[in-house]
Amino acid sequence: MPEKLKVRDYMLMRPVCFTAKQPIAEVVHSLLEHKQLGAPVIDEQKHVIGWISEQDCLKSLLEATYHCETVSLVEDLMRSDVLSVGPETSILELAQSMLMQKPKMYPVIEQGKLLGLITREEVLAGIDKHLHSCYKQVS
Repeated sequence: MPEKLKVRDYMLMRPVCFTAKQPIAEVVHSLLEHKQLGAPVIDEQKHVIGWISEQDCLKSLLEATYHCETVSLVEDLMRSDVLSVGPETSILELAQSMLMQKPKMYPVIEQGKLLGLITREEVLAGIDKHLHSCYKQVS
């Protein structure tokens, strides 16, 4: 049964995402509004080209505030080395990765294109659902 726990069954299908030319002020507003800790940066074909996090934005806003400067664009701050998963990745395998690496969320990519986003919350929900079904079978 654990082999049936796939990312595609638990991922967020319409995550917030950004383009490289968007101002950080827009990004911050959107991340706060959607309560998302970070988001993929995509190009016109929905290929993931980077990642922007709340922490990246915070640094930029602090610098802008101290120097009374305009705020950066996404392309100035995004990381281009993005850890991602595929839709067929096992939730248990991803949970194992989350224990070793820091990301709390991963873009779900298939053939280079963004399909969705999987967070630690969805991974926990998948494992919890599986455990509950195990308990029901034992009872």
